[in-house]
Amino acid sequence: MGKYGDQFQLRFWGVRGSIPSPGPQTAAFGGNTACVEIDAGGHTLIIDAGSGIRALGEKLCSLGSRSVDLLFSHCHFDHIEGLPFFAPLYMPGRKLTMWSGHIRAPDATRGMVASLIRAPYFPVDPSAFRANVTYHDFTSGDTLTLGSEIVIETIPLNHPGGATGFRIRFGEKSVCYISDVEHRPGTLDSALADFVRGANIMIYDAMYTDEEYPRYAGFGHSTWQEGIKLADAADIHTLLLYHHFPGRSDADLAKVEALAAARRPVTFLAREGMEIRL
Repeated sequence: MGKYGDQFQLRFWGVRGSIPSPGPQTAAFGGNTACVEIDAGGHTLIIDAGSGIRALGEKLCSLGSRSVDLLFSHCHFDHIEGLPFFAPLYMPGRKLTMWSGHIRAPDATRGMVASLIRAPYFPVDPSAFRANVTYHDFTSGDTLTLGSEIVIETIPLNHPGGATGFRIRFGEKSVCYISDVEHRPGTLDSALADFVRGANIMIYDAMYTDEEYPRYAGFGHSTWQEGIKLADAADIHTLLLYHHFPGRSDADLAKVEALAAARRPVTFLAREGMEIRL
């Protein structure tokens, strides 16, 4: 196993969708957008660079020079907006690898970063990076291997402009990250069910409720009820509902969590700061 043995855990740094929603009504679940940290044997993986990645970067700066792999599910703004404020990018001696699989153009990952961190949107461009930054493009559906111990399977998701789902395998355990995805009403995505089957944890896009969904069809998101259907069909152990609607207060989300847990045990809503060890 890795430097720290068989340690395999995740932590949520941002759980909202669309736009950050800070304030007293969202403090319990959190108002930052998508960012999940996974520690696999001492190797740091990050999925998405929403506004939550700023605080994660500060933590990583205190841990020494461990290498980091950053996986982008896609590059809608709520999943990349924190990247310019990720402190390790500006620190000499750090090693950071960025991966994306939803854009077809050559050198797509590098181009996405360059188009985000530039004038007139930001005061500097990637030439200000002091870390050793590398970029890898892949095609959703590829399998990525980090060393000999971490295997990352990928799958294309139904989302405007494309998105990638991930299954991170470490030892005999696995975590699936399925956000952003839109279900097809009345059907179960059999390919997605096979992809996540038997995972210890599935993080799933639960932006809407079934009652709200018809108003947002085509926006590229799913519901907590559909997450439960998929988890049941695919024999998932723990379902973590994610990508919360920015207008939903802590009280609203607590009600959703109670309804979901009543329907399916071992189902929770993701919260900023939540840590789970597999």
